[in-house]
Parts: sequence; structure tokens; C-alpha cells
Amino acid sequence: MGKTADAIAEGVSIASAAARLSVRNHILVETIAHGEPFDPDRFASYAHDVLVSLAVEQEAAAALAKRQRKKAWGKFSDSDGTHDYRDRDMGNLRKRHRQYVGVAKALRDQANDPAAVRELVEVSRDAAWGDVEANLQRRLRVEGMRPDLDPDYERMRGARMQSLRLIDIPRLAAHRRRAGDTEPVDAED
Repeated sequence: MGKTADAIAEGVSIASAAARLSVRNHILVETIAHGEPFDPDRFASYAHDVLVSLAVEQEAAAALAKRQRKKAWGKFSDSDGTHDYRDRDMGNLRKRHRQYVGVAKALRDQANDPAAVRELVEVSRDAAWGDVEANLQRRLRVEGMRPDLDPDYERMRGARMQSLRLIDIPRLAAHRRRAGDTEPVDAED
């Protein structure tokens, strides 16, 4: 494997991580925030679109590198800045172009491979579930704390009771009113 192949592999790896993140976030929003059921086919369509979108970005970067190379051809003076390329940069710009094209091709190949798209959805679903599970574990540890295991229990008890009276009981009462339950909520119960 040459340096170009290594750069393409690294680019695909980075783009795949971005795709997983995007699909994972989409799964979380659709299933939790919008209450939609997990449908692998619907998310496969989204995953396909994400991969194609990332390929389009790489193709645009390749086109930019090509334009920069054409503009740099025949310029032998000192450059005025980071993106002011000269003839001596032609090889580097040619290599970048090939790398961008290679990453774009690999991403389009993945987008057109149903097994690769399905794998992306599954990995993203697992990552989404991992986020949900970690959040639940964190909340259960805090909310499920036993007094004998909490060294600050006595010191924080007053604040917790005040929070219960000022926030939780009024919230429960409002919820019960919305639900049509007319029995009053008593803070002493």
C-alpha cells in the first residue's frame, strides 16, 4: 500500500465515523424525541443519503484541488499565503485530488452496497443504544442512591426535601390535573 492508499483508507475511516455519528443522532431523535419505531429500512435510506452526501463533499474537495492545481501551474514566485499555491505544489495538489476522488469512490461504493448500509445502521443503532444505556445507568445511580451508601445524605436531605415540596409535588399535581384526576396531592402523604 502506498501513501495515497493509506490516505484514502484514513479518509474513509474518518468519513465513516462521521456517518455513524450522523445516523446515530438521527436514530436517537426519531425514536426518542419523535416516538417513531426503529425501522432499519427507513434508517438505511437515511444512511445511504449520508454516505452520498459525504461523497459529494469529497468530490467538491477534489474539484477544488484540481482548480487550485490549474491555477498554480506556471507560477514560480513566492506564495502570499497558505492557500496561494505555486508550480512546486503541483505534485501535492495532484495527490490530494487523487485522495479525495478515492475517498468519494469508496463512500459511493458503500452507499450502493446494501450490506454496508445495513452494517452502518446496525453499528449506529448499537451506538445509540449505548448512549441511552449510559444515560439510564447514570440516572439510576443518582436517583437510586441508598442513604447508607451516600456520605452526603444527611447534609443534602434538607435540599432534597425542599426540591420535593417546591418542584416535584407541584409538577405531580399539574400532571394529575391534566390527566383528569381531581384528588388533591398532599405534601404530607
